Amino acid sequence: MKKLIILGGNPETGILVDVAVSLGIYTIVIDPNPNAPAKKNASEAHDIDGFDVDAIVQLAKNLDVDAVLVGVADILVKPYQEICEKLNMHCYATKEAVEAFCSKDGFKKYCLDYNIQDIPGIYLNETNIDKPENLDYPLMIKPVDSGGGVGMKICRDAKDYMESIKTALKFSKKGVVLVEKYMDCDDMAAYYTFRNGVPYISAISDRITTKKQGDASPVCIGAVYPSKHSNLFIEQVHPKLCELFKGLKIQNGVLNIQFFVENGIVYAYDPGFRLQGEAPHIHINHINGFDHREMLVNYAFTGVLGEDDFAEKNDYWFKGRVACTIWILLTGGEIGSIQGMDEIKADPNTVFVLERFKEADNVQKEWLGTERQVYSRIYVVANSIPEVNIKINEFKSLLKVYDTHGENMILEWLKPFNEDDY
Repeated sequence: MKKLIILGGNPETGILVDVAVSLGIYTIVIDPNPNAPAKKNASEAHDIDGFDVDAIVQLAKNLDVDAVLVGVADILVKPYQEICEKLNMHCYATKEAVEAFCSKDGFKKYCLDYNIQDIPGIYLNETNIDKPENLDYPLMIKPVDSGGGVGMKICRDAKDYMESIKTALKFSKKGVVLVEKYMDCDDMAAYYTFRNGVPYISAISDRITTKKQGDASPVCIGAVYPSKHSNLFIEQVHPKLCELFKGLKIQNGVLNIQFFVENGIVYAYDPGFRLQGEAPHIHINHINGFDHREMLVNYAFTGVLGEDDFAEKNDYWFKGRVACTIWILLTGGEIGSIQGMDEIKADPNTVFVLERFKEADNVQKEWLGTERQVYSRIYVVANSIPEVNIKINEFKSLLKVYDTHGENMILEWLKPFNEDDY
């Protein structure tokens, strides 16, 4: 039986583990948390920190492991690359790509080199934390090397600014913080597949975030595919990105990049060189018939990503269909009851439902404003925006999540989309 190490233990990585196990692979999960959700169905698990490269390399040798793969965790792409290099195993991430896509400062540098518009901003460390003169409030403050909204905050005045900088510094391994213009505008994402050195756009979506949590990082509450800005993106940004990909010599892998769109200008901001929490691969698999998770698991053993018919199956227009992901975010507290999820799962338009909590779980206050407050993602596919809107309203009336005092815990529902935009 072939053996695979998967790095990371979050619920999203758990689904990758399930795919590997279903392919008949002996799957070993590495995560420092003994109760990490991805360990539940793994063949074997070890409580090792994903950054402890030497310990993981030694374990791989001891267990006679055949391949290594990173899960859905940005911060583990760098150790994944280092572990594979030491073991001489297939790895889609090159050193250059890690530098460009796995830290916000690296990404900014490469955007500058390739003339890709990014958000105006500046890097600060402990020695210099004064507010930059060329940037006005509101500002977005984030650690350069943490993901999922951790340590991020919107700042509106000087008092707020100093506190937020200190918090963000605590969450940065490098001790560096990015201060940039806060963008209050449309938000979108482009998801690429690289196969044998060719970049393919596999999905383009609009992201909708909640603004209900004051100045915590805006967390996603939904996405819709294809994006209303697809043509603008393909004309304005895609050619420059292709030059960047060529410069980085990327051969294989999956990459998601987020963008803001304001007054017809597209600003690049958050890259992720790995499977996504949003999981566009679920919609892609349903509509276009290839599964990035299976492709990446097989790649780990063979160095080949996907089948020869990939290019003809790949269609970011989704064959004229519309896909939507509804994110359910919870406020803090203990979950008393969840109602309506069975009906949503049984709906013919529902392709998949990810649930991250169950009754009696506690949603902790410090998770609010990060993706850890996500209870569920509901994947819906329909023939048109009006059909998607009907489902959003139906599911809203079905799903009820109450705390132990009978109070509603759902933060905010995705609003129906404006049909004229699409």
